[in-house]
Amino acid sequence: MKRGFLRVAVSLILLLAASVSPAQTPQVPSAQPDFEKLVDRFFDSYYQFNPSAGTEAGFHQYDDKLEDFSRKTIDAEVAELSRLQAEFDRFPKAELPEQAAGDFAFLDNTIKAELLELQNIQSWKKNPDFYPSSVSESIFLIIKRNFAPSADRLRSVIAREKLIPRAFAEARQNLTNPPRVYTEVALEQLPDTIDFFRQDVPAAFADVKDPKLLADFKSSNQSVVTALNAYQAYLQKVLLPASHGDFRIGRENYQKKLLYEEMVDIPLDRLLEIGNADLRQNQQRLKEVTAQIDPKRTPQEVLSELENDHPAPGQLLQSVRDLLGNLRQFIEQNRIVTIPSQVLPMVEETPAFMRALTTASMDTPGAYETKATEAMFNVTTPEPGWTPERTEKYMEGFSRGTITSVAIHEAYPGHYVQFLWVHQAPTKTRKLLYSASNAEGWAHYCEQMMFDEGYGGGSPQLRIGQLQDALLRDARFIAGIKMHTGQMTIDQAKDFFIHEGYQVPSIAEVEAKRGTSDPTYLVYTLGKLQIMKLREDYKTMKGDKFSLLEFHDRFLQQGAVPLKIIRKAMLGDSGPTL
Repeated sequence: MKRGFLRVAVSLILLLAASVSPAQTPQVPSAQPDFEKLVDRFFDSYYQFNPSAGTEAGFHQYDDKLEDFSRKTIDAEVAELSRLQAEFDRFPKAELPEQAAGDFAFLDNTIKAELLELQNIQSWKKNPDFYPSSVSESIFLIIKRNFAPSADRLRSVIAREKLIPRAFAEARQNLTNPPRVYTEVALEQLPDTIDFFRQDVPAAFADVKDPKLLADFKSSNQSVVTALNAYQAYLQKVLLPASHGDFRIGRENYQKKLLYEEMVDIPLDRLLEIGNADLRQNQQRLKEVTAQIDPKRTPQEVLSELENDHPAPGQLLQSVRDLLGNLRQFIEQNRIVTIPSQVLPMVEETPAFMRALTTASMDTPGAYETKATEAMFNVTTPEPGWTPERTEKYMEGFSRGTITSVAIHEAYPGHYVQFLWVHQAPTKTRKLLYSASNAEGWAHYCEQMMFDEGYGGGSPQLRIGQLQDALLRDARFIAGIKMHTGQMTIDQAKDFFIHEGYQVPSIAEVEAKRGTSDPTYLVYTLGKLQIMKLREDYKTMKGDKFSLLEFHDRFLQQGAVPLKIIRKAMLGDSGPTL
């Protein structure tokens, strides 16, 4: 909810309260105060077990703490979540008003999703990359924003770094027969992670001059580098030869994961039908658009030529920066959506420890971060040590059409604009939690919507970039389900991304690997299709009064909750989301 609207609503409530007698004063539903206490208890408990998430949200009392990955603490978290689940089961949810009822459903499913992860899927037991990625992120959260003086943030880094060697000791105790691909990805990322601690972390505190503080930091940071080197050797010599596990989470877990995280109960076979239909539709649309460039060549041949039209590697970041002002201007002039801030996100290189499995991402501050509110648009550039041939192949994934879609998705009006709205969300739950099918669905929906509204002046090259990204997400939709239900191998998934998703081999390989540890990365297309159905249904309801600006603003006012909750709020029904 926008702050201006909130002030009007509060003023109206006060005015009504002053105009009625005590006997007429509207009564707050009796369950509301108790629910707010339950919400506070959930988040207090969650951040005790996940202090890095507390830092990310802007709660800096957690900055000197690190996740405890011991089996004892994992069991304690399961016990606490089970107690909370029992409280939610007993709660009189029927007495809650609509908005709180939506929050209740979202939190209830979040608890179930956390229990599913800890008890059934068990990334802590199967994924060697879980540990270096977690501890690196915990440090990056402190160094990336100047929410406190450098010396104070350095003290928090030191406190966390002193606990990191323990995390790797716990990893050795926890990891049991991981899938080989998980161990390979961990080994692929570890050199960059080690460089992050050797170079990036010290560089972040170059302005600190306190000798004792620097000496403490040198000791703690070296202990992390030593622990990482030892962990790398352990993975290479001990764990990799013993990595024979299965990455697949199975049909039952997959269906539950979708239900709990996204509130989607559509059977997987039906979802595959939906995904395949969208894939074929986008392939046909791509065929039509590439024919505008050269009707005598296949779509793949036209794509191959367009993939050569990319910026030089050293100009990739600037090429992205150059798009942002133009996109924002188009949105404002065409009344697409209200942008709550004129501040542009900062385009930077992807942090070292995130480079193996992502090409671009948006890093926004938590909703309760009040002092360092800058947002970073991360783009993964080619590695300096790559051969010219490998660099060229990588850059083919950043054709000018694709870069435009990426900028729409990550910034305007995608993730960055949605973050600006979430920062003003009406409840604590909607500020701190998000549904991936909402967040990624919104960003992916924006790619198509912007071109449908005329961005790019009908350029077939730009539309092709959007369609190629749509095919990438369609391929994720299908490969994710099929890989995790035993219908597709990793190699078959890679081929699927190439031949059906029209991706270059280097991108296809990364995408197939990502799908092994990110089973539900179908959320992009899933969310996009749900939003498009919601828009059509809302347009039917509004008739001549429909406005795209009003639809988008009202959608974003809800926070990034699952689409099932938003449909109820905007349409007044609980009908199917697809």
